[in-house]
Amino acid sequence: MNSFARTRAEFVAAWHSFIRRRTAVFFTFFFPVLLIVIFGALVTTDPTGGGLFTEPPEYYLPGYLAVVVLFTPLSRVGSTVARHRDGNRFEKLATTPLSRTEWLLAHTLVNAILVGVASAILLGVLWLLTDATFVFSPLLLPFVVIGTAVFCGIGAILGRVADSQDGVIAAANTIALPMLFLAETFVPPTLLPEWMGPVIDLLPLTYFSRGVRAATVSGGPWLADLAVLTALAVVFFLVGAYALPETD
Repeated sequence: MNSFARTRAEFVAAWHSFIRRRTAVFFTFFFPVLLIVIFGALVTTDPTGGGLFTEPPEYYLPGYLAVVVLFTPLSRVGSTVARHRDGNRFEKLATTPLSRTEWLLAHTLVNAILVGVASAILLGVLWLLTDATFVFSPLLLPFVVIGTAVFCGIGAILGRVADSQDGVIAAANTIALPMLFLAETFVPPTLLPEWMGPVIDLLPLTYFSRGVRAATVSGGPWLADLAVLTALAVVFFLVGAYALPETD
């Protein structure tokens, strides 16, 4: 069995494992709809020009996508690694030809499909329920897939360093929630203190949101953001694969 066959076998197993978890399936695809209903339909821009939500509706599109690109792989991969550790699955996997890189690649592909479908639902609901004006750019696909790979790698690292599934969820929320609002998603940089500029540039999600906004809303340059995001995906994927335990 070659590398492709091993990765495919793990992909199929991971996919069926997700499908059997009906609650996870429901909330993975229902959450984007709920998000749009709350932020896109109920929270409108302030006519007085004050507050946080003063940008045009399409400005927040990268933020909506960032929620699924950030939280889904971060929590799912991290929890899977922690669950495998608790069940001594990695000790069993160590007796098979499947490498850590192949294991993480298979789970990254599963998450990329899930995030891609959730993002498509999100875009459709946003188009139907709001007056946001944006372009259905083909560049969305590489940004979503590569962004998912970044946070799958980080999720694998969290799964290794956290001592339990609860610890993974707590660590993921601690990382994801501040990043979600600081990475040029829902809060424009002009509303943040000037000293936070360098911090924003250190966040992986920043390059996702900048690139998506350039590709779908502003029409600005996106290549540099995609290049940085790709480099981060390679780094975090390799570190995440290395962090996976060979034995428990």
